[in-house]
Amino acid sequence: MTMKFCWVLLACITTSAFAQQNAGPSNAETAKLQAQIQGGRAKNIILFIGDGMGDSEITAARNYQVGAAGRLALDILPFTGSATTYSLLETDPSKPDYVTDSAAGGTAWATGQKTSNGRISTAAGTDKPLKTILEVAKAMGYRTGNVSTAEITDATPAVLGAKVNSRRCQGPADMKECPIYKKSAGGLGSIAEQLVDHKIDVILGGGKQRFEQILDGGPYEGKSVIDAAEAQGYKVITTAQELSQVQAVSQERVLGLFNAGNMSMEWSGDAAIPYPGSGPQRCKEFVRPPNEPALLSMMLKAIRLLETSDAKSPGFFLQVEGAQIDKRAHTAQPCEQIGETVAFDNAIRLALDYAAGHPDTLIIVTADHGHSTQIIPAPTQTDHSAGLMSTLTTTDKASMTLLYATNSVCCSSTHTMEHTGTQVRIAAQGPQAFNVLGVHDMSEVFHLMAKAMGAE
Repeated sequence: MTMKFCWVLLACITTSAFAQQNAGPSNAETAKLQAQIQGGRAKNIILFIGDGMGDSEITAARNYQVGAAGRLALDILPFTGSATTYSLLETDPSKPDYVTDSAAGGTAWATGQKTSNGRISTAAGTDKPLKTILEVAKAMGYRTGNVSTAEITDATPAVLGAKVNSRRCQGPADMKECPIYKKSAGGLGSIAEQLVDHKIDVILGGGKQRFEQILDGGPYEGKSVIDAAEAQGYKVITTAQELSQVQAVSQERVLGLFNAGNMSMEWSGDAAIPYPGSGPQRCKEFVRPPNEPALLSMMLKAIRLLETSDAKSPGFFLQVEGAQIDKRAHTAQPCEQIGETVAFDNAIRLALDYAAGHPDTLIIVTADHGHSTQIIPAPTQTDHSAGLMSTLTTTDKASMTLLYATNSVCCSSTHTMEHTGTQVRIAAQGPQAFNVLGVHDMSEVFHLMAKAMGAE
């Protein structure tokens, strides 16, 4: 029986079957896998976050790319459940805020605790710092990585390695809302400074502008965050070509900054507009500039850099974010959004290939919140929404109309489509993967990973 077939077989076994302690396994391999997915220790953990990737965003990408009857890579993980995503009110943390942002949503899985929108791994109403899963991993000897297609100082990657009261405090020059965190005030500094000071082994993404800013305090005062990173053992790279040439060197850390801001899109097309909408259209693919690496390239390089032959190291923890699913849904750009979802899915597919040779790898795929995309019937003159819409021609050679209608004024720097409060998918494979079945809160993902590491 092959390992892959065993995973599929075990995915079909019901909870009650697992509870039958006296029932004999079909063979030794099945028994071993059964014990592993219910419990077990993970040598490696890869956490995939599709920012803003609710079920509607997944379905739109599936329909367009592989057809309604097709399956994406994220569809084939053997265990699937759902996670609630609400945050807390800053003014009264005893009450829920039903629509989270990425900062509070990310803090939940990063720390196992809820917070209010805008906060990065700090408690609502108190500024209390919260211990993160990356800190747990580092304390246990795991090597650590953080990869994103956004600025690496954006909310989702920030929650792993920074603690600050506002997600906007990304660089030393961006600290208006976080005065007590400034290094000149004796604080931990901006998100960029804290990511470097945490000595995360591999950091890859956009946001070079934040790291070019000048520190206002601490041992590297007057120098840029890049200078501080190099002084702390980081090799700083800025192009896809440099990334391809990076080799694993003992004790050297890697900081890859491939765009001044967010990284470039994989696809392009016409934005959604009011009735009758844009399209029908097919998206233009392969528009990412060659000097910026694809998400899957960053992920694969991160894995190679984090792998270690050191018998004393338990393995690695890596977070991989498909960030611009969210950002393009905000601006009602369906081709860009779907292209980023497909790119995210390509990275998942290669991670599954890696896990096939490393079955002690836990892979988790989820989202921080849902978004505004809705698949609707073809609009007519007498029956249509007041929102923005676009019709795409899918791989089925059929028309699919997408609607964005969570804001009546869109799209600018101040007015964008809104998140939604829906539950989101969580899927997993590997040690502890069975525990995603059912409905959970996003904060429980922290505990699942901590158990897989042996920290709980």
